[in-house]
Amino acid sequence: MRLSRRLLPAAAVLGLVTAAAAQYYHRPTPNSFFRYHFQEKLPPKAALPGPVEPPAPAMVITHHQITLHGQVLRYTAYTGMMPIRDATTGVTLGQMFYVYYAKDGVTDLQRRPVFFVFNGGPGSSTIWLHIGGLGPIKVALEPNGLAPAPPYHWETNPSTLLDKADLVFIDPIGTGFSRAMKPQWGKKFWGVSRDMASMAEFIRMFLVRYNRWESPKFVLGESYGTTRAADLSGYLTRQGIALNGVVLLSTIISTQANAGDNHYVSYFPTMAMTAWYHHKLAPALEKLTPEEMAHKAQQFASTTYLHALYMGHRLPAAQRRAVIAQMSQLLGLSPRFIADNNMRVSLWRFSTQLLRSQHLMTGRLDSRFTAYEMDAGANRTAFDASDANITLAFPPAFMDYLRTQLKYKTDRVYYVLGGGIGPWPGSYNVVPSLEQAFARNPNMHLFVGMGYYDFATVYYGVEWTLAHLRVSPQVRAHNITTDHFLTGHMIYIDTKASAQLHADMVKFIAASDPH
Repeated sequence: MRLSRRLLPAAAVLGLVTAAAAQYYHRPTPNSFFRYHFQEKLPPKAALPGPVEPPAPAMVITHHQITLHGQVLRYTAYTGMMPIRDATTGVTLGQMFYVYYAKDGVTDLQRRPVFFVFNGGPGSSTIWLHIGGLGPIKVALEPNGLAPAPPYHWETNPSTLLDKADLVFIDPIGTGFSRAMKPQWGKKFWGVSRDMASMAEFIRMFLVRYNRWESPKFVLGESYGTTRAADLSGYLTRQGIALNGVVLLSTIISTQANAGDNHYVSYFPTMAMTAWYHHKLAPALEKLTPEEMAHKAQQFASTTYLHALYMGHRLPAAQRRAVIAQMSQLLGLSPRFIADNNMRVSLWRFSTQLLRSQHLMTGRLDSRFTAYEMDAGANRTAFDASDANITLAFPPAFMDYLRTQLKYKTDRVYYVLGGGIGPWPGSYNVVPSLEQAFARNPNMHLFVGMGYYDFATVYYGVEWTLAHLRVSPQVRAHNITTDHFLTGHMIYIDTKASAQLHADMVKFIAASDPH
């Protein structure tokens, strides 16, 4: 999510739910009970207090079983903290919270894959993939992913990946219960390269402690977690830890796909799909299948629209009017509105304009969802309707599950989105790391999942990035697979899409199996 979740332009592209990105939603600054004050000056080192939070248990082991499709699946959950140490001094600089699910009765670990799973932000815990998509239980939602009325609860996840692989859900430092050992050490973990290196050390430590060196290894990230996963693929390979597969869901691994006028080209198909979903187009277009509608929008965006943006004021007036008329037909917006915005409609204006007559704004993370727009004249949303939908449901269900089922009890604050990290330096272009991983390890496989209604990481921008990967023809033809889903940023909250994703993962694991 998460959802994301330090530059404001990067936050706008990636959907970072951090203190900086909060300005986009006009959110009031939380009080000191819920936010880590990384902007405040810390007292001198000698005056720093001891631990400012209750300690969290190092490890709790519990045993469980669920019934999947008529079969009983028994498994063990390991819930606890992994120490992250300085390689030179051996000093423990931080502790990462994780939950590891291992299927019982497995005798041949060489055939049992292990997935290292994380969400993004930066600043987001992995609560979303854990109890929303891949774990053995999930938050109870409506079939399309809408949250029911509170109180919220959890249930068995029929699409859990635990039937095919062991799962490790990891919260980076500053998210969930994970913390630096001292407040001033937090900056050792925050930033593109520092975060990635600490996650790599977690994976190394996990392989050591649980003796999983011979298992097929996968990393799976969502949103900014795809930045982390792609970067990890190259880094781990250089450290002698080869991956069998990398899974990217709702991808952002390079901001170049959304730079300049390419931004509007990348966003156009998602706008068109959103207008189609909300029945704002002509009957002939509404009769198209989702795939046909997407193709039509993509063809226009990458040809006629791209050319018009490139020409600028050199475009003859008659051609400009024709382009605007086509845009109006595909976006469900008036020609006057498009012309007034110089053929460059921002997400924020689109989100408030499309359903203005109904006093509704569309969601950013999932544009299928809407909310009441309090200001009928607004040209940017007051908040993200889709973010609000899931943010309310997940934390209470997760806290109950942790305490009652995993028996992990602590008074420590669980940072769901933001609040636990500081400034985040570094470039978001980690494509070279992924390319190097393929060059060093041509047996690695890549799966990329994209939602048609995701405005945080628009799918056409992802396709642009994949089309420009510098990989061998053999890798491109046989090792890279993609799929599109009729959902938004969080693919798995929709029941049908969750089953579709599970089927994709079954095929992906089989294709990545060296045996």
